[in-house]
Amino acid sequence: MKKPELLVTPFSVNHLKELCEAGADAFVIGEQRYGLRLAGEFSRDECRQGISIAHSYGKKVYIAVNAIFHNDKVDELNDYLSFCQKEGADAVIFGDPAVLMAARESAPNLSLHWNTETTATNYFTCNYWGEKGAKRAVLARELSMDAIVEMKEKSKVEIEVQVHGMTCMFQSKRALLGNYFLYQGKSLEIENRKESKNMLLHDVERSNKYPIFEDENGTHIMSPNDMCIIDELSEMMEAEVDSFKIDGILQTSEYVTLVTSLYRKAIDLCAENNEIYEEKKEQWLEAIEQIQQPHRPLDTGFFFKETVY
Repeated sequence: MKKPELLVTPFSVNHLKELCEAGADAFVIGEQRYGLRLAGEFSRDECRQGISIAHSYGKKVYIAVNAIFHNDKVDELNDYLSFCQKEGADAVIFGDPAVLMAARESAPNLSLHWNTETTATNYFTCNYWGEKGAKRAVLARELSMDAIVEMKEKSKVEIEVQVHGMTCMFQSKRALLGNYFLYQGKSLEIENRKESKNMLLHDVERSNKYPIFEDENGTHIMSPNDMCIIDELSEMMEAEVDSFKIDGILQTSEYVTLVTSLYRKAIDLCAENNEIYEEKKEQWLEAIEQIQQPHRPLDTGFFFKETVY
């Protein structure tokens, strides 16, 4: 059975090295100005270091350029993409077509991964962007397992699926938190994600707590649960899904490293001996549950939800 790439989001250059040793195959890095909801901030120099370390381990680095670009930032794209190509990034992740246009001009040899968060919901759209130059499509998190398998069968590009971590439920380019506190007559500076990871929206009716943070790209509201399907990898591996992503945003580096090591064991065993994987998978799930934050229970996301027409 083919092993999918294990894609992880590091917090720092040192953490990236730890994840190489923990079994990750590839990494998403970048800086807040150009990338959405990154686990850690990587300056150009840190991106350069990260690429060098990853390549020394035989791993890959993808730089996130998936923000929504208004006119004030569009002119910066050519230079940034040229930097990505020059430093040897294995791909850039994009959603805004402005990135595609800039890449054609300034980085024609750079691989592109199409990721608009929510609109990669059918193989026809994935193939369309493949014809425009994308090598990979990052599927929406709201898809069922059956839909993912069907898309992989009919897609002409690589398919990436998130298997662990929180999901963004809402994003606004507006500074909603800052505006709210101003409306309340309070002077409160909204700090970046690392300092505000304990900021939660409470939904009493549903007994949910939604992580919320504000950064240069606006306001982000995240899912109340973390998806985890370490015990449900077989079907997608049999379908030969190309990449499994662990999203570590708003977690700790220790948590992400441990989860990565467990998924490494699960993927390897599932590929080599599926029967033994089936016997051991509950142990890995229990190990993750033991380190999970109390207010963030694990679930299976949308993988097993029925589609209602």
